[in-house]
Amino acid sequence: MKILLTGATGFLGKYVIDELKNNSYQVVAFGRNEKIGKTLIDENVEFFKGDIDNLDDLYKASQDCSAVIHAAALSTVWGLWEDFYNVNVIGTKNIVQVCEEKKLKLVFVSSPSIYAGAKDQLDVKEDEAPKENDLNYYIKSKIMAENIIKASNLDYIIIRPRGLFGIGDTSIIPRLLELNKKMGIPLFVDGKQKIDITCVENVAYSLRLALENKEHSREIYNITNGEPIEFKEILTLFFNEMETEGKYLKWNYNLVLPLVSFLEKVYKLFRIKKEPPITKYTLYLMKYSQTLNIDKARKELGYSPKMSILEGVKNYVEHSKKNDRKS
Repeated sequence: MKILLTGATGFLGKYVIDELKNNSYQVVAFGRNEKIGKTLIDENVEFFKGDIDNLDDLYKASQDCSAVIHAAALSTVWGLWEDFYNVNVIGTKNIVQVCEEKKLKLVFVSSPSIYAGAKDQLDVKEDEAPKENDLNYYIKSKIMAENIIKASNLDYIIIRPRGLFGIGDTSIIPRLLELNKKMGIPLFVDGKQKIDITCVENVAYSLRLALENKEHSREIYNITNGEPIEFKEILTLFFNEMETEGKYLKWNYNLVLPLVSFLEKVYKLFRIKKEPPITKYTLYLMKYSQTLNIDKARKELGYSPKMSILEGVKNYVEHSKKNDRKS
Protein backbone atom coordinates (compact mmCIF):
# COMPACT_ATOMS: atom_id res chain seq x y z
CA MET A 1 0.00 0.00 0.00
CA LYS A 2 1.28 3.46 -0.90
CA ILE A 3 0.75 6.35 1.54
CA LEU A 4 1.10 10.08 0.89
CA LEU A 5 2.72 11.77 3.88
CA THR A 6 2.63 15.57 4.02
CA GLY A 7 5.12 17.34 6.28
CA ALA A 8 7.54 14.52 5.59
CA THR A 9 10.64 16.70 5.99
CA GLY A 10 9.61 17.88 9.48
CA PHE A 11 10.51 16.47 12.90
CA LEU A 12 7.60 14.03 13.06
CA GLY A 13 7.82 13.13 9.37
CA LYS A 14 11.04 11.13 9.61
CA TYR A 15 9.60 8.96 12.38
CA VAL A 16 6.36 8.35 10.49
CA ILE A 17 8.36 7.28 7.44
CA ASP A 18 10.39 4.82 9.53
CA GLU A 19 7.22 3.44 11.16
CA LEU A 20 5.55 2.92 7.78
CA LYS A 21 8.64 1.49 6.07
CA ASN A 22 9.17 -0.99 8.89
CA ASN A 23 5.64 -2.24 8.29
CA SER A 24 5.97 -2.74 4.52
CA TYR A 25 4.33 0.49 3.29
CA GLN A 26 5.44 2.48 0.29
CA VAL A 27 5.67 6.18 1.13
CA VAL A 28 5.43 9.32 -0.95
CA ALA A 29 7.22 11.87 1.23
CA PHE A 30 5.71 15.26 0.41
CA GLY A 31 7.48 18.41 1.60
CA ARG A 32 9.23 21.64 0.70
CA ASN A 33 12.72 20.96 2.02
CA GLU A 34 14.46 19.34 -0.93
CA LYS A 35 17.76 18.91 0.92
CA ILE A 36 16.13 16.84 3.68
CA GLY A 37 13.81 15.17 1.18
CA LYS A 38 16.69 13.70 -0.78
CA THR A 39 18.02 12.03 2.37
CA LEU A 40 14.71 10.18 2.77
CA ILE A 41 14.72 8.46 -0.60
CA ASP A 42 15.25 4.70 -0.77
CA GLU A 43 13.52 1.67 -2.28
CA ASN A 44 10.40 2.29 -0.14
CA VAL A 45 10.30 6.10 -0.19
CA GLU A 46 9.97 8.57 -3.01
CA PHE A 47 10.24 12.29 -2.39
CA PHE A 48 7.88 14.82 -3.94
CA LYS A 49 8.84 18.48 -3.55
CA GLY A 50 5.65 20.49 -3.33
CA ASP A 51 3.39 22.86 -1.42
CA ILE A 52 0.09 21.89 0.17
CA ASP A 53 -1.42 25.15 -1.03
CA ASN A 54 -0.88 23.89 -4.60
CA LEU A 55 -3.62 21.48 -5.68
CA ASP A 56 -1.71 20.32 -8.75
CA ASP A 57 1.19 19.22 -6.56
CA LEU A 58 -1.15 17.23 -4.33
CA TYR A 59 -2.94 15.54 -7.23
CA LYS A 60 0.36 14.46 -8.76
CA ALA A 61 1.88 13.31 -5.48
CA SER A 62 -1.18 11.26 -4.51
CA GLN A 63 -1.20 9.19 -7.70
CA ASP A 64 -1.63 5.48 -6.84
CA CYS A 65 -1.89 6.27 -3.11
CA SER A 66 -4.50 4.61 -0.90
CA ALA A 67 -4.45 7.05 2.00
CA VAL A 68 -2.99 10.34 3.24
CA ILE A 69 -1.33 11.17 6.54
CA HIS A 70 -1.51 14.94 6.75
CA ALA A 71 1.20 16.14 9.16
CA ALA A 72 2.24 19.35 7.38
CA ALA A 73 1.57 22.50 9.39
CA LEU A 74 2.92 25.86 10.36
CA SER A 75 3.51 24.88 13.97
CA THR A 76 4.67 27.76 16.12
CA VAL A 77 3.16 29.93 18.83
CA TRP A 78 3.60 33.19 16.93
CA GLY A 79 3.34 34.61 13.42
CA LEU A 80 1.01 36.37 11.00
CA TRP A 81 -2.55 35.11 10.63
CA GLU A 82 -2.35 34.89 6.84
CA ASP A 83 0.61 32.51 7.10
CA PHE A 84 -1.24 30.17 9.47
CA TYR A 85 -4.38 30.42 7.37
CA ASN A 86 -2.64 29.61 4.08
CA VAL A 87 -0.77 26.57 5.42
CA ASN A 88 -3.01 25.11 8.11
CA VAL A 89 -6.46 26.01 6.78
CA ILE A 90 -6.18 26.28 2.98
CA GLY A 91 -3.64 23.46 2.95
CA THR A 92 -6.03 21.17 4.82
CA LYS A 93 -8.91 22.22 2.57
CA ASN A 94 -6.82 21.17 -0.43
CA ILE A 95 -5.96 17.83 1.16
CA VAL A 96 -9.65 17.18 1.84
CA GLN A 97 -10.56 18.00 -1.76
CA VAL A 98 -7.98 15.56 -3.13
CA CYS A 99 -9.01 12.83 -0.66
CA GLU A 100 -12.70 13.27 -1.48
CA GLU A 101 -12.18 13.13 -5.23
CA LYS A 102 -9.86 10.11 -5.02
CA LYS A 103 -11.73 8.46 -2.13
CA LEU A 104 -8.63 8.28 0.06
CA LYS A 105 -8.62 7.73 3.80
CA LEU A 106 -7.25 10.71 5.75
CA VAL A 107 -5.31 10.64 9.01
CA PHE A 108 -4.84 14.19 10.26
CA VAL A 109 -2.29 15.37 12.83
CA SER A 110 -4.05 18.05 14.84
CA SER A 111 -3.00 19.51 18.20
CA PRO A 112 -4.23 19.36 21.80
CA SER A 113 -3.12 22.98 22.11
CA ILE A 114 -6.74 23.66 21.15
CA TYR A 115 -7.65 22.75 24.77
CA ALA A 116 -5.34 25.46 26.17
CA GLY A 117 -6.69 28.01 28.61
CA ALA A 118 -6.03 29.86 31.86
CA LYS A 119 -7.07 27.00 34.13
CA ASP A 120 -5.98 23.58 35.32
CA GLN A 121 -7.32 20.75 33.13
CA LEU A 122 -6.79 17.14 34.15
CA ASP A 123 -7.71 14.00 32.22
CA VAL A 124 -9.18 15.98 29.31
CA LYS A 125 -11.25 13.93 26.88
CA GLU A 126 -11.54 14.48 23.15
CA ASP A 127 -15.08 15.88 23.26
CA GLU A 128 -14.07 18.56 25.77
CA ALA A 129 -12.34 20.69 23.14
CA PRO A 130 -13.74 24.22 22.86
CA LYS A 131 -15.49 25.16 19.63
CA GLU A 132 -13.44 28.35 19.49
CA ASN A 133 -10.09 29.31 21.01
CA ASP A 134 -8.35 32.52 19.97
CA LEU A 135 -5.38 32.19 22.33
CA ASN A 136 -3.08 32.23 19.31
CA TYR A 137 -3.31 31.91 15.53
CA TYR A 138 -1.92 28.38 15.48
CA ILE A 139 -4.72 27.14 17.75
CA LYS A 140 -7.35 29.03 15.79
CA SER A 141 -6.11 27.57 12.49
CA LYS A 142 -6.03 24.01 13.87
CA ILE A 143 -9.64 24.24 15.04
CA MET A 144 -10.63 25.52 11.59
CA ALA A 145 -8.71 22.67 9.94
CA GLU A 146 -10.45 20.09 12.12
CA ASN A 147 -13.84 21.61 11.25
CA ILE A 148 -13.09 21.37 7.52
CA ILE A 149 -12.35 17.67 7.92
CA LYS A 150 -15.41 17.04 10.09
CA ALA A 151 -17.63 18.71 7.48
CA SER A 152 -16.30 16.43 4.72
CA ASN A 153 -17.60 13.04 3.62
CA LEU A 154 -14.25 11.42 4.25
CA ASP A 155 -13.21 8.32 6.11
CA TYR A 156 -10.94 10.17 8.54
CA ILE A 157 -9.22 9.93 11.90
CA ILE A 158 -7.88 12.97 13.74
CA ILE A 159 -4.97 12.54 16.14
CA ARG A 160 -4.12 15.11 18.83
CA PRO A 161 -0.58 14.26 20.07
CA ARG A 162 0.72 16.14 23.09
CA GLY A 163 4.21 17.61 23.57
CA LEU A 164 6.31 15.63 21.09
CA PHE A 165 9.97 15.13 21.98
CA GLY A 166 12.80 13.00 20.70
CA ILE A 167 16.02 13.02 18.71
CA GLY A 168 15.77 15.76 16.10
CA ASP A 169 13.43 17.92 18.17
CA THR A 170 14.14 21.61 17.54
CA SER A 171 11.38 23.01 19.72
CA ILE A 172 10.41 22.01 23.25
CA ILE A 173 13.48 20.40 24.85
CA PRO A 174 16.20 22.43 23.08
CA ARG A 175 14.45 25.66 24.05
CA LEU A 176 14.25 24.68 27.71
CA LEU A 177 17.86 23.48 27.82
CA GLU A 178 19.07 26.69 26.19
CA LEU A 179 16.98 28.76 28.60
CA ASN A 180 18.57 26.90 31.50
CA LYS A 181 22.03 27.80 30.19
CA LYS A 182 21.23 31.47 29.61
CA MET A 183 19.21 32.53 32.63
CA GLY A 184 17.32 29.68 34.24
CA ILE A 185 13.81 28.29 33.80
CA PRO A 186 10.88 30.27 35.21
CA LEU A 187 8.59 28.46 37.65
CA PHE A 188 5.20 29.71 38.78
CA VAL A 189 3.90 26.94 41.04
CA ASP A 190 7.29 25.46 41.93
CA GLY A 191 7.03 23.43 38.72
CA LYS A 192 4.33 21.24 40.22
CA GLN A 193 1.84 21.65 37.38
CA LYS A 194 1.16 18.29 35.74
CA ILE A 195 1.78 17.92 32.03
CA ASP A 196 1.75 15.25 29.36
CA ILE A 197 4.57 14.74 26.87
CA THR A 198 4.95 12.08 24.18
CA CYS A 199 7.90 10.27 22.64
CA VAL A 200 7.76 11.04 18.94
CA GLU A 201 8.12 7.32 18.20
CA ASN A 202 4.80 6.71 19.98
CA VAL A 203 3.07 9.38 17.90
CA ALA A 204 4.31 7.79 14.67
CA TYR A 205 3.03 4.44 15.94
CA SER A 206 -0.40 5.91 16.71
CA LEU A 207 -0.64 7.29 13.17
CA ARG A 208 -0.02 3.85 11.71
CA LEU A 209 -2.65 2.38 14.02
CA ALA A 210 -5.11 5.05 12.85
CA LEU A 211 -4.25 4.30 9.24
CA GLU A 212 -4.89 0.58 9.69
CA ASN A 213 -8.02 0.84 11.82
CA LYS A 214 -11.05 -0.46 9.92
CA GLU A 215 -13.60 -0.47 12.72
CA HIS A 216 -13.65 3.22 13.59
CA SER A 217 -14.03 6.17 11.27
CA ARG A 218 -14.61 9.92 11.67
CA GLU A 219 -13.13 9.82 15.18
CA ILE A 220 -10.69 11.93 17.21
CA TYR A 221 -8.02 10.58 19.57
CA ASN A 222 -5.72 12.13 22.16
CA ILE A 223 -2.22 10.67 22.13
CA THR A 224 0.30 10.95 24.98
CA ASN A 225 2.77 8.68 26.74
CA GLY A 226 0.10 8.04 29.36
CA GLU A 227 2.57 9.17 32.04
CA PRO A 228 1.42 12.53 33.48
CA ILE A 229 4.40 14.16 35.16
CA GLU A 230 5.18 17.37 37.01
CA PHE A 231 6.93 20.02 34.91
CA LYS A 232 9.95 20.24 37.20
CA GLU A 233 10.19 16.45 37.39
CA ILE A 234 10.60 16.04 33.63
CA LEU A 235 13.27 18.76 33.65
CA THR A 236 15.05 16.96 36.48
CA LEU A 237 15.07 13.75 34.43
CA PHE A 238 16.84 15.54 31.60
CA PHE A 239 19.31 17.35 33.84
CA ASN A 240 20.18 14.18 35.75
CA GLU A 241 20.88 12.30 32.51
CA MET A 242 22.94 15.24 31.25
CA GLU A 243 24.80 15.44 34.56
CA THR A 244 24.07 19.13 34.89
CA GLU A 245 22.26 21.41 37.31
CA GLY A 246 18.85 22.86 36.71
CA LYS A 247 18.61 26.59 37.38
CA TYR A 248 15.16 27.81 38.35
CA LEU A 249 13.61 31.23 38.72
CA LYS A 250 10.55 32.03 40.80
CA TRP A 251 8.25 34.34 38.85
CA ASN A 252 5.05 36.03 40.01
CA TYR A 253 2.28 35.09 37.60
CA ASN A 254 0.09 38.08 38.50
CA LEU A 255 2.91 40.46 37.65
CA VAL A 256 4.02 38.69 34.47
CA LEU A 257 0.57 38.22 32.87
CA PRO A 258 -0.19 41.94 32.25
CA LEU A 259 3.27 42.43 30.74
CA VAL A 260 2.86 39.44 28.43
CA SER A 261 -0.61 40.62 27.35
CA PHE A 262 0.77 44.08 26.58
CA LEU A 263 3.66 42.66 24.55
CA GLU A 264 1.32 40.50 22.48
CA LYS A 265 -0.87 43.52 21.67
CA VAL A 266 2.16 45.56 20.58
CA TYR A 267 3.54 42.73 18.43
CA LYS A 268 0.14 42.23 16.76
CA LEU A 269 -0.40 45.95 16.23
CA PHE A 270 2.89 46.31 14.39
CA ARG A 271 2.61 42.88 12.71
CA ILE A 272 5.93 41.72 14.13
CA LYS A 273 6.63 38.18 12.95
CA LYS A 274 9.36 37.54 15.52
CA GLU A 275 8.03 35.72 18.58
CA PRO A 276 7.74 37.81 21.77
CA PRO A 277 10.03 36.82 24.68
CA ILE A 278 7.07 34.97 26.16
CA THR A 279 3.47 34.49 25.02
CA LYS A 280 0.24 33.89 26.93
CA TYR A 281 0.13 30.35 25.54
CA THR A 282 3.62 29.62 26.91
CA LEU A 283 2.72 31.30 30.17
CA TYR A 284 -0.34 29.09 30.59
CA LEU A 285 1.77 25.99 29.90
CA MET A 286 4.13 27.00 32.70
CA LYS A 287 1.38 27.86 35.19
CA TYR A 288 -1.48 25.40 34.71
CA SER A 289 -1.77 21.63 34.69
CA GLN A 290 -3.03 19.92 31.56
CA THR A 291 -3.20 16.16 31.10
CA LEU A 292 -5.11 14.20 28.49
CA ASN A 293 -7.23 11.09 28.70
CA ILE A 294 -6.07 8.45 26.18
CA ASP A 295 -8.56 5.71 27.10
CA LYS A 296 -10.33 6.06 23.77
CA ALA A 297 -7.11 5.54 21.79
CA ARG A 298 -6.20 2.55 23.94
CA LYS A 299 -9.62 0.96 23.45
CA GLU A 300 -10.41 1.76 19.82
CA LEU A 301 -6.98 2.02 18.19
CA GLY A 302 -5.23 -0.53 20.36
CA TYR A 303 -2.69 2.15 21.25
CA SER A 304 -0.18 1.46 23.99
CA PRO A 305 3.03 3.53 24.15
CA LYS A 306 6.04 1.59 22.89
CA MET A 307 8.61 3.88 24.54
CA SER A 308 8.52 5.28 28.07
CA ILE A 309 9.39 8.87 28.93
CA LEU A 310 12.56 7.73 30.70
CA GLU A 311 13.66 5.72 27.64
CA GLY A 312 12.95 8.73 25.44
CA VAL A 313 14.97 11.02 27.71
CA LYS A 314 17.92 8.60 27.81
CA ASN A 315 17.92 8.27 24.00
CA TYR A 316 17.76 12.04 23.53
CA VAL A 317 20.61 12.76 25.95
CA GLU A 318 22.81 9.93 24.65
CA HIS A 319 22.40 11.25 21.10
CA SER A 320 23.15 14.81 22.24
CA LYS A 321 26.32 13.71 24.01
CA LYS A 322 27.52 11.84 20.91
CA ASN A 323 26.98 14.94 18.78
CA ASP A 324 28.81 17.10 21.32
CA ARG A 325 31.82 14.77 21.20
CA LYS A 326 31.88 14.92 17.40
CA SER A 327 31.75 18.73 17.24
